[in-house]
Amino acid sequence: MRHQGSSDVPLPPPTASAPKSNWAAVRKLAPYLWEYRLRVVAALLMLVAAKVANVGVPLVLKDIVDALNLKSGDPRAVLVVPVALLLAYGALRLGVSLFTELREIVFSRVTQGAVRNVALQVFDHLFSLSLRYHLERQTGGMSRDIERGTRAISSLVSYTLYSILPTLVEMALVIGILMVKYDWWFAGIALVALAAYIMFTVVVTEWRTSLRRTMNEQDSRANQRAVDALLNYETVKIFGNEAHEARRYDDNLHRWMVAAVKSQNSLSLLNLGQSFIIATAVTLLVWRATVGVVNGSMNLGDLVLVNAFMIQLYAPLSFLGVIYREIRQALTDIERMFSILEQNRDVADAPDARPLAVSQGTLRFEDVQFGYSPARQVLQGLSFEVPGGETVAIVGPSGAGKSTLSRLMFRFYEVDSGRITIDGQDIAQVTQASLRAALGIVPQDTVLFNDTIGYNIAYGRPGASHEEVEAVARAAQIHDFITRQPLGWNTQVGERGLKLSGGEKQRVAIARALLKNPPILIFDEATSQLDSANEKAIQAEIRMASRNRTTLIIAHRLSTVVDAHQILVLAAGRIVERGTHAQLLDLSGVYARMWALQQEQSRQSQSPELLQVA
Repeated sequence: MRHQGSSDVPLPPPTASAPKSNWAAVRKLAPYLWEYRLRVVAALLMLVAAKVANVGVPLVLKDIVDALNLKSGDPRAVLVVPVALLLAYGALRLGVSLFTELREIVFSRVTQGAVRNVALQVFDHLFSLSLRYHLERQTGGMSRDIERGTRAISSLVSYTLYSILPTLVEMALVIGILMVKYDWWFAGIALVALAAYIMFTVVVTEWRTSLRRTMNEQDSRANQRAVDALLNYETVKIFGNEAHEARRYDDNLHRWMVAAVKSQNSLSLLNLGQSFIIATAVTLLVWRATVGVVNGSMNLGDLVLVNAFMIQLYAPLSFLGVIYREIRQALTDIERMFSILEQNRDVADAPDARPLAVSQGTLRFEDVQFGYSPARQVLQGLSFEVPGGETVAIVGPSGAGKSTLSRLMFRFYEVDSGRITIDGQDIAQVTQASLRAALGIVPQDTVLFNDTIGYNIAYGRPGASHEEVEAVARAAQIHDFITRQPLGWNTQVGERGLKLSGGEKQRVAIARALLKNPPILIFDEATSQLDSANEKAIQAEIRMASRNRTTLIIAHRLSTVVDAHQILVLAAGRIVERGTHAQLLDLSGVYARMWALQQEQSRQSQSPELLQVA
């Protein structure tokens, strides 16, 4: 991964590119909403009904005011007509609330369902990407992008259905009524004001979008650095670099603050311009209505109607600018999240991939070449076989490519050339799910979920009974440790298992692999963090677990592989020696020298003089 230096080093560009267009995000989101099309149509019908009722309120209010004109010759009409109109007024008011709430009830499942489906698809897609992608990504920034993206879906749908569409429907009804009932000045003023308002809002908001995007990028980067520092808590404390990490974090906070201030200042400018347009339009409309009342072309009810229309439109229109800004930002956030779905899968199932069928479990590497990059070739034409039911060990110095073998077997990476087969089936031609179901591994660096120790062991086979979990815990020599804890199986292991020692985490990993019970087992330095007593105890359990099972042991300690059917010595990506323990000692080559050196180190660590000094 690229190293991020001190605060004066330029930051890399953001993970996701800027949105290609507003409609791109809408097109990607549309299929998730179309799944609930009947509810969408019903909600739209209720929206229109609510707005028709809302526009009807000022019309009835006008009739009420006109009916109170005492010039009528029948006094009883003065009493009867307003009562009927008042009932209609109340019914329309109730209808507005009724249809609005029904719309929300009907549409709530659409919004939440879309959010759920998109979030699940992004989550699944992340697990379909290769290990290379996950080693290069930054968890803090990506999790923030997903969080903002899912929240933006809810915002976009809600703002569109609850604010934009209702406002547009109401504006169309109001302008239509003004054109039919009054002279063109009323509709003209309203239309010109609406056009000016929308144009001004769009132009300024487009300018503000870049400022808002910069602010969000700085927010994501600050979060990335904070998460990275907290995940490496021990390293920060060991080197006493708390102040250094604080400076790096504050550097991004300062950049975020500068961007946020610019964004807020531009918001004030936008609000001021919008208010000026609205105030001018309302003043002109009321002035025209007042002139009409004075010259007798309009009555008092008409003035009330125009004023009521303006009051009804003023609130949503003044809020329309805020909504538009939020929608633009929501589209940006959604596009940023969807860009994760556009990440290509470096490792994908072949179109005609079939499930892996394991019979003997024979594993074969055939002239495999692989490098993490063109400049970093790790394996150089590697060929070997692990016969079904036998145990083969891979030993060699650090950097020889031993742990790369397990990553290739799990297809976390694709080989550059050659192939890996299981019972003659190229693993590149079978489904990844069936391949990984046939493999079990105890890794060198065990990372646990921030959950209970019982959950982490049971993760090897979700749904296993407690008796089965307890049996593998005994086999991995961790059962006694668990029962000694105050909370027993419910003991929390902490984030990445940091509350457990390295040896305890490895025993959990061994228990987890034993619970999975796969036909092929891989032990990648599985006892590297255990003391001699526990190592010997677990070695017996590993031998028992390996019985009648294809087993590949990757080890640095040669004492752990002396019983293997065959030992392969790997150096610089090539096999330089192979044979049994005794055969390799007789060769007096690389293996023999490694054995002699480790035996000498073991004798020195057990000498009385060193124990006294210790």
